[in-house]
Amino acid sequence: MSTDREMSHDMSDSDIAVLLADAADEVEIGIAPYQAVLRGGRRRRARRWAVAAATALVLAGSSATLAVAGLPGRDGGQVATQPPVPADADPSRVLQTTLATGTDQGTKWRVLIDVWSAPRDEKQAEAQRAAMALRGETPPDAHDASDLIGKITYFVHRDYGGESTKVMENTVPKTDRLTGTDLMSGSLPLEPGGTKDVRLVIGYVAKTAQRVNCTWTNETATVVEKAGAATGTDVPAIRSAAGSPYNWFVCVAPKGTEYKTAEVIE
Repeated sequence: MSTDREMSHDMSDSDIAVLLADAADEVEIGIAPYQAVLRGGRRRRARRWAVAAATALVLAGSSATLAVAGLPGRDGGQVATQPPVPADADPSRVLQTTLATGTDQGTKWRVLIDVWSAPRDEKQAEAQRAAMALRGETPPDAHDASDLIGKITYFVHRDYGGESTKVMENTVPKTDRLTGTDLMSGSLPLEPGGTKDVRLVIGYVAKTAQRVNCTWTNETATVVEKAGAATGTDVPAIRSAAGSPYNWFVCVAPKGTEYKTAEVIE
């Protein structure tokens, strides 16, 4: 398999699953109409991506919307500090982290992540699902509350000029980890409703990753380094997110160019 393999978004979920099972090297997965990529040498299942398409939210083949009222948070520029998450964290309490903020042609934008800790029993799982519903968040592939036990659920949201869209979600075992140069990322327009200017890249990496290289179609690149204690969210950086088993990064292509690749630099 080539280093940058692209799959047509017209393929069914089962087709993609078969191809993923056969892949032992790097994989790149095309999610209509943008890209989600997994880099690294290990087999891993695809993460779910939802992207804005016109006025609808493309979410695993269905349509949905999310109001900005469900996304409390502060404006850009603050220092990204993460509260400690105790082992017995309340699964019905969302842990929200601002991953990035900025201004695009006078319009403020931000990327946030909601993380829900792993319920330890069905009672906690039921309470968590109810709390998620109040925020307009539905855990993927969780048909019963018991499906959430022992698993972390996260939702990534992009807010642009007050318009908020859920762009990524997944439910994973609380022991899930990335290692080495593993990287999962997706690219989409910074401004909702567009199909061009695919400039926004959101992804996650192993806790040990120190640098990510975001390469643009004009052959320039942005190097994103691990955040320090005083690194504000208006500076592209690899950051921890409360409750998440991975570290996260966000990078934005300069106006006039678009996303090409993203990879961990050892």
